[in-house]
Amino acid sequence: MGFTNSDAIDQLFWRIALNDDEDAFRSLFFEFFSSLCVFAHRHIDDWDTCEDLVQDTFFKVWKNRKTIEINTSSRNFLITSVRNSCIDYLRKQDSARLWQEREVLDKSKYASDDLYSHIELEQMLIKALAKLPENVRSVFELNRFEGKSYKEIAEQQGVSIKTVEAHMTKALKTLRVELKDYLPLLILFFW
Repeated sequence: MGFTNSDAIDQLFWRIALNDDEDAFRSLFFEFFSSLCVFAHRHIDDWDTCEDLVQDTFFKVWKNRKTIEINTSSRNFLITSVRNSCIDYLRKQDSARLWQEREVLDKSKYASDDLYSHIELEQMLIKALAKLPENVRSVFELNRFEGKSYKEIAEQQGVSIKTVEAHMTKALKTLRVELKDYLPLLILFFW
């Protein structure tokens, strides 16, 4: 990295910490932002992410200016801070990727381990819906199968939105009881 004068960097840090010197902070930022982005790019391919991580590092420097403890040099502190931000970012990316993969596996497990076909689940849902009062079933079907809003259903059926909400609550409560063992599969296939 292009940081040559360690004493100058240390002086900027002192001015920032002791005097809340915004000019010193700007000087530090403009002097080292680009070089730190290049350094971050060694770890992360996306330039926008590198810039964000370096900006976050400078934000933390300003925010914690009174309590920062620098055990080596200010130059090493900046480099280490950016490197740690890159590592944290990559760990979070890996965790998010692993979580998404786990979600896909869980969904495929439902699809492969079930003993019921799509048609059988649909028949179970039809039987459960048949047990609902006509007005409740109609509201449920309009909302879930035709994608109509509560307002649209209320206008179509000449009832209040509160009545539509009450019918949906009743329908969902009944279906949860009737189809409790199959609900995850039904949600996967129909909702």
